[in-house]
Amino acid sequence: MQVPARFEYERADSVPHALELLARYGPEARIVAGGHSLIPMMKLRLAQPEALIDINGLAELGRIAVEGDELAIGALVRHTELLDSTTATDLFPIFRDAERVIADPIVRNRGTVGGSLCQGDPSEDLSAVFSALRARAVIQGAGGQRTVPIRDFHHGPYETAVGPGELLVQLRVPVTAGTGSAYEKVERRVGDWPVAAAGAVVTVRDGVLARAGIGLTAVGAEHFCAPEAESYLEGRPPGGEAFAEAGRIAAEHCDPHADQRGPADYKRHLAAELTRRALVRAAGRI
Repeated sequence: MQVPARFEYERADSVPHALELLARYGPEARIVAGGHSLIPMMKLRLAQPEALIDINGLAELGRIAVEGDELAIGALVRHTELLDSTTATDLFPIFRDAERVIADPIVRNRGTVGGSLCQGDPSEDLSAVFSALRARAVIQGAGGQRTVPIRDFHHGPYETAVGPGELLVQLRVPVTAGTGSAYEKVERRVGDWPVAAAGAVVTVRDGVLARAGIGLTAVGAEHFCAPEAESYLEGRPPGGEAFAEAGRIAAEHCDPHADQRGPADYKRHLAAELTRRALVRAAGRI
């Protein structure tokens, strides 16, 4: 029988209230929204928080809106809400590509964008997506808000920049004209964690790549990105040869590990090919 250890439960009615509860219960308190990662870990007693703070009632964290030259996505936005948001997916089709292949409808209906990122799983899809998009994470604590580039958000497997007493409240994505995006994933079965996956975001000006973003997951890419491949692309005309070489460079700088999903060489091959495919699709969507 899988039974969690004893814990306290509180339901927050505002962001300040959630922060107050975090301060009251201390570093062993955990935030719960969708709970699809946390609850199974608690049932196996891999996680034993002393208190759960439920933030499902915080409507202010569930907004998707364009604010100035950025797309703002609240941390409590459900996967299905992001998938259905034309505000987000018309600007960045990469969201539609990725959300369609995350888990299943049950998980997507309750799981949240912020929860996925804060879990910090090395095979998490949205971490690669937001890395490719060069998003910024807005974190709130008792002293106010601070902003962290998403590429500095993950400190390692299951470790993030969100400190004790803090709450991820929003993701902000820069909106730039002449930009296309796409996500490619290989999985063993529908809704599974990826064997490997790649996201691409490209901006073209005057016939050349002004900026490129490449996100990788499940292949040991540091901070879920491929900066060497991005640097190679910038200033070059978009095209198959350049995209194939960027894929090769991205794979070269990965560090995949063999596991039940496949050997390391296979994952490295996928990193190269999926990066190429994502770049081709992204450029075709500009």
